[in-house]
Amino acid sequence: MIARLEPFHAIAISSLAQRLSESGRSIIRMEFGQPSTGAPAAALAEARRVLDDDVAGYWESEPLKARIARYYFDTAGCAIDPAQVVLTCGASPALVMALSLRFAPGARVAMARPGYVAYRNNLRALFMEPVELECGPAERYQITAAALAALDPAPDGLILASPANPTGTVIAPDELAAIVAICRARGIQIVSDEIYHGITYGDAAVSLLAIEPEALVVNSFSKYFSMPGWRLGWLLVPPALIEQARARMGNLFLTPPSLSQHAGLIAFDCRDELDGHLETYARNRDLLLAALADMGLARIAPPDGAFYVYADIGHLTDDSMAFCTRLLEETGVAGAPGIDFDPVNGHRFMRFSFAVSTPLVEEAIARMKPWFAQQAK
Repeated sequence: MIARLEPFHAIAISSLAQRLSESGRSIIRMEFGQPSTGAPAAALAEARRVLDDDVAGYWESEPLKARIARYYFDTAGCAIDPAQVVLTCGASPALVMALSLRFAPGARVAMARPGYVAYRNNLRALFMEPVELECGPAERYQITAAALAALDPAPDGLILASPANPTGTVIAPDELAAIVAICRARGIQIVSDEIYHGITYGDAAVSLLAIEPEALVVNSFSKYFSMPGWRLGWLLVPPALIEQARARMGNLFLTPPSLSQHAGLIAFDCRDELDGHLETYARNRDLLLAALADMGLARIAPPDGAFYVYADIGHLTDDSMAFCTRLLEETGVAGAPGIDFDPVNGHRFMRFSFAVSTPLVEEAIARMKPWFAQQAK
């Protein structure tokens, strides 16, 4: 039997945005969660040096693994052996590896709904069963310990994301500890997607590794480090899984791009530049939240982190894909339909990414305000 997956609908919006742009239209790309800022200057300089001086090949950077291990000691107080760091071609392969390391076909794995589309589809591709827990305003769109405790039977696993996509919500440290306690008591294995760590607008997000050393942790250079096209990420595994994790990486993906590994090592020391991006995201977030309220989009998940606003548009449509298509065609602003993140209620939600420049956010608001006013009539 071959697994059947649902499409990633935002890709269709992105393809339309690209066609409109190529035809001469001015398009503001807020459909994907990718920074528009580019890699740090010093990382780019290192990449240029490597292109001139180094022969690229299959390679795994031991200095980069050691630097990632030091990052977890410095930020989370976790003593990580660099051997526990498996470098990957972005977070997507890391997620595939994590799921195949922990779970067999037929395993039931819980996740929040709304949640990142690839969680659901990767589980199905691996012949596992996604157990989607509806999370709304009362739960701040996040998994809770109470919801996990109520599941009967207990799932085999749990995917956590804090900050989350598409909502940007963060799980509070005490709730995270309660979730870990329930998982230990019920034998639920955790995969923590921490790709948005470093991008929060209050307290820093807590790495699950500080609470549960047996968790598998996914992370990437795509978000905070502003390097999505470099396809570089990592998976943290407990010592008992190192051998099998390396076997999966070697057989399925070989190694990450060598050029990206050189640049990634330098990016760790570009914090001032990268934190400047965070200041831009914070300004964009404030601008967009205020403007959307003026447009009548008042029911919004609280974006504690990441760079998304997930807005309820149910008073205007019951077809978020058609709505996003019209918004793009008529204003040139591209957003993501909620059906990617929630197959049940996503028809009345959409997601905006504010990882673009502040002038583009301001221009998007200027275009959308009259358009949304027209939709409300």
